[in-house]
Amino acid sequence: MTLTELRYIVAVARERHFGRAAQSCYVSQPTLSIAIKKLEDELGITLFERGGPEVAVTDIGERVIEQAQRVLEEAETVKRLAGEHQNELVGPLKLGVIFTISPYLLPKLIPALRILAPDMPLILEENYTARLAEMLKRGEVDAIIVADPFEEPGTVAYPLYDEPFVVATPKGHPWEKQPVVRPSQLAEESVLLLNQGNCFRDQVLQSCSELANRQHQSGSLASTLQGSSLNTIRHMVASGMGVTVLPATSVSPADDALLSVVPFSQPAPQRRVMLVTRKQYFRRKAVTTLQQAVFRSGLPGVTMLEEDAQPA
Repeated sequence: MTLTELRYIVAVARERHFGRAAQSCYVSQPTLSIAIKKLEDELGITLFERGGPEVAVTDIGERVIEQAQRVLEEAETVKRLAGEHQNELVGPLKLGVIFTISPYLLPKLIPALRILAPDMPLILEENYTARLAEMLKRGEVDAIIVADPFEEPGTVAYPLYDEPFVVATPKGHPWEKQPVVRPSQLAEESVLLLNQGNCFRDQVLQSCSELANRQHQSGSLASTLQGSSLNTIRHMVASGMGVTVLPATSVSPADDALLSVVPFSQPAPQRRVMLVTRKQYFRRKAVTTLQQAVFRSGLPGVTMLEEDAQPA
């Protein structure tokens, strides 16, 4: 068994295709296939189910590949220990960010990071929490920025900030004259939400129990009005289709001509945003520097958690 063979099986599990895996490893497909078959024979197990349009990983293969990923990371740690002069802030960092955070955080984060770590560019991936968790697990990204709750074995989370939610209404809506909106009031309106599978949708429903109950009522307008992005939803609200709940960082002065934004009554619903990496990831200084860049970003409308900066 060699590290090269472990890299090959991790690549096949990631790509779900022998040809693409071979390309990502810069070898020919026969070379990769022969090496994997040799490893399977040595272990006496089948790692992949072949023959379909996509390669499937067997149950035992999943466990072996998870361990292989850990072995490869430990090998990288050995390299780091062999050359402690290496600067962890030099070289790209692969960062994943969920859709409802990336457009608002990244324009503030990147300038701050350029000051703290000018030689550490970001390779960015936008996706849903579940997909980013898989990518982190497989080593396809080094760290991810997601919202709590996030529970994944083998990871460590660094708190970044608490972000309140606000209510957005079309211009002229009666709520725009209220100083605050109670969460229970949402059940009285047509509320636009993100599509199912988006964690922000789940957080809104968890924060507003009456609205969640309404979602279960067959035929309710609130259960049918959905959007694929916060930007789509804000334009639907502006056109008069209903109201919505937005994270505070997504609100900008440009919305003033289209929307009225009203805070929630206290305690306002909110979400905690975290930076998550694998426990075995060796560039720990790079991760903490990224955390510090978030703290220095000047992101409006949030409470930075510098006093709780230790990993959870």
